[in-house]
Amino acid sequence: MRSSENRDQARAERETKIQKASFIERRLFYLKKHLLHIFLLINLFAMFVPTLAQAQSPTLPPQISAILKSMTPQERVGQLFVVTFKGTDVGDTSEIYDLIVNYHIGGVVLLAQNDNFTAAPDTLTQTHAMIESLQRVAWDTSTAPVTDSASGLTQGNSAFVPLLVGVAQEGNGYPTDQILSGLTPLPSEMAIGATWNTGLAQQVGEVRGRELSALGFNLFFGPSLDVLEAPSISGGDLGTRVFGGDPYWVGEMGRAYITGLHTGSNNQLLVIAKHFPGVGGSDRLPEEEVSTVRKSIDQLKQIELSPFFAVSGNATSPEMTVDGLLVSHIRYQGFQGNIRATTRPISFDPQALKQILALPEFSTWYENGGLMISDDLGTAAVSDFYASGGGQFLAVTAARDAFLAGNDMMYLGNIVSSDAPDTFTSTTRVIDFFAQKYEEDPAFAQRVDTSVARILAVKSGIYEDFVFSNVVTPLNALANIGTATDVTFDVARNSATLINPDIQDLASVLPLPPQSDERMVFITDTAGYKQCSQCAEQSSLAVDALQEAVLQLYGPQSGNQTANFRLTSYSLSDLQTLLDDLEIPLIQDDITRADWIVFSITDSSQGQAALVSRFMRERPDLLLDKRIIMFSFGAPYYFDTTTISKFTAYSSLYSKQTQFVDVAARLLFQELTPIGASPVSIPAVGYELISVLTPNPDQIIPLFLDLEVVPEIPDSLITPEPTPIPLFQIGDTIAIRTGLITDNNGNPVPDGTPVKFSMMLTGEGAGILRQVDAVTTQGVARAAFGLDKPGLLEINVTSDPAVISNILQLDVSQSGAVAVTVVVPELTETVASPTPEPPVVEVVDDYISTEGYPRLSAWFVAILMIVFSTGIGYGVGIQVVNRRTAFRWALGIALGGLAAYNYLAFGLFGITNWLTAGGITGLVTFVIFGEFLGFVVGWVWSRR
Repeated sequence: MRSSENRDQARAERETKIQKASFIERRLFYLKKHLLHIFLLINLFAMFVPTLAQAQSPTLPPQISAILKSMTPQERVGQLFVVTFKGTDVGDTSEIYDLIVNYHIGGVVLLAQNDNFTAAPDTLTQTHAMIESLQRVAWDTSTAPVTDSASGLTQGNSAFVPLLVGVAQEGNGYPTDQILSGLTPLPSEMAIGATWNTGLAQQVGEVRGRELSALGFNLFFGPSLDVLEAPSISGGDLGTRVFGGDPYWVGEMGRAYITGLHTGSNNQLLVIAKHFPGVGGSDRLPEEEVSTVRKSIDQLKQIELSPFFAVSGNATSPEMTVDGLLVSHIRYQGFQGNIRATTRPISFDPQALKQILALPEFSTWYENGGLMISDDLGTAAVSDFYASGGGQFLAVTAARDAFLAGNDMMYLGNIVSSDAPDTFTSTTRVIDFFAQKYEEDPAFAQRVDTSVARILAVKSGIYEDFVFSNVVTPLNALANIGTATDVTFDVARNSATLINPDIQDLASVLPLPPQSDERMVFITDTAGYKQCSQCAEQSSLAVDALQEAVLQLYGPQSGNQTANFRLTSYSLSDLQTLLDDLEIPLIQDDITRADWIVFSITDSSQGQAALVSRFMRERPDLLLDKRIIMFSFGAPYYFDTTTISKFTAYSSLYSKQTQFVDVAARLLFQELTPIGASPVSIPAVGYELISVLTPNPDQIIPLFLDLEVVPEIPDSLITPEPTPIPLFQIGDTIAIRTGLITDNNGNPVPDGTPVKFSMMLTGEGAGILRQVDAVTTQGVARAAFGLDKPGLLEINVTSDPAVISNILQLDVSQSGAVAVTVVVPELTETVASPTPEPPVVEVVDDYISTEGYPRLSAWFVAILMIVFSTGIGYGVGIQVVNRRTAFRWALGIALGGLAAYNYLAFGLFGITNWLTAGGITGLVTFVIFGEFLGFVVGWVWSRR
């Protein structure tokens, strides 16, 4: 009975457990179902509000937070927009006045194409006055009482938020500069890159930052951090607007330039790097068409994004950190790895932009207040993209898409919507739409507030307090603008690059500069430009610019190495006329008489390089025996191999500013030697950047112990102790580092260059004990080894193709500590084994000895000739004159022949060398010459 009760109890317990298990399973099922619903709702929410998660508001100072709270919805929305306007009028009837007062815009950009600048000499003073007037309009608006249109009640003043006044002043003059006179003429980015000198990059940035901030600008669109990985010989790429084609060096130059902008402006200039995430791989300009590049995000991280990493999350100081990024309109095919999937333009694609900003190198920078600004929405590239397929371009849609993609500010530019008559109407409709959306959609309003908080934060980084006196700059600050031309000359001198031939061959092809009696023809690529539509036209590179530089440096007043009448200048248009046979221009006659033809081009977008190549191909008759010199004041890769081979010398200067023309003249007359190196590949001459930047194989890599640096105590009266010699024993760890590893240009190799450290055991049981792979940072690599085996150890390092280094030796034993010995190997050249040559068969001359003297056989031939000639002379003399005269003729011939032979026989005055080369033929000729002279003497004798 007890056993029956036990069975019932056990059965009841099992049923209870089954019920509990069933209950738990049901609860888990419902929990999983709810979690799935929540997950789907989160994803659905993220689709409609894709950037809320990334748009973290930076911590705001109390005064900024107070300003944000006091702003009306219209004022908040207005801060999102950077606009443009026409002309220089900012009075109360102007459109820009309306946008500032009634639409509360966040900033303006000044453009030469909008006639925002006047002609010289008033360009700078007018610009300064206009910027001050713009800020005053914003200030006066904040101090004026505000009347509510609905209630009619007068409210308190609104908070003053300074305008961002921006400009894109890239360098190199027209068309990449907006202010074309008055400022220091600074070089292009590629010219800076060709110096490989970050110090010069910082100096240029300092000049740019100082001058722009003195005018009142507080927003700078630049520098371009695009990597020109594969230059296009036909043009269409960014050309000289980039620092180069290597991501590491573009990042280093960008860091230095941005540091200069910040320090030069006393941190009163917001630096917005472009064209994020990089358009160097595109085949067209970003403002002309939305280009598509086939690259995944992993490929972008290696090339395009690397320079932007360097100035954001990987920046090592606030000065080298950008304040914002200008998001370009570029599409990527295979962004997620699927080559058949193409993103929308990044500036309008929330998923792609969010994924990029989530990278560790950007996330911290963005969370700390980095600003995202869309590239110009008013370009043809944007309107064509939206209107493709027969649709319309609606400015409201483009601005909304750019904002929801993750941009904090929208640069509207000269935007014209398909449903609006002009830019002003399009702009106001966009702002009205955003204001209405703010009122209707709380999620949208939250997104606006987040971006406005970021905008206010970066503005507060420029000005300690938002008061008018902090925003405007004094007029006397303009006195120091435009005076830093020495910096430009330093860049020009250090960037000038000899493309072809190699520097070691230059002296053989151009042993001498132009001489004082030689003629030169200068053929120059020139184009006109205007500061404004009503301004006088100027030349970007005057047709006689190089001629004038030559005369100034080497003309009659400066050494008299040339004269004006020997120099002639023509434009490429004149060359076109010559080739098209439209007329017979003077250029043909001058080229025919010239000893030197000097070409200068600035670009290839208008077919300049093709025209020069055509001339070289179609008129070789005009180029015979002439020195053909080519100076590229643009990019260095415009010509193919065949055309380059026809130039006597081809150099690139990368910028067309006056200082670069001056350096070109000095190169022409060999006063300067080109010391720059191209920062981009030039396939036509076999210059591949990736190979150039590898370690130089002809170097001995220095190797040192990586010891801690003992800080010096300033003004210490204590005699410093000598540095103790480090000792090592079994169980210790030895830390080592390389010295500076250099590339083939003599510069530090890029960060990330692979280096291999090897520790070897010599003697009995020799072999490699351990190898450590490392990479370089600032040209130096580090490693550490544990000493766990006794013996004579050697440590060396290689960085392919550089395989020779110093050697660290130490004899580790069980008994005690030992010091390290540094062995420096000798770098020996590999001597190639000579090619075996066939034995030389010496040919023996039967008439002339090897020393150059006649043999007996030659004497016999000479005597026969003399006897024969004497007989002929006597016989002719008897027939023509008398016997006495004939005898004298014959005697002269005989004595002359014998004298000539004896001259050869005695080897007088080095005649042996001549006779060795001439052989029997030379002997016969010389004897006949002697007989002729003897006959002349006999004839004179017979006349007496």
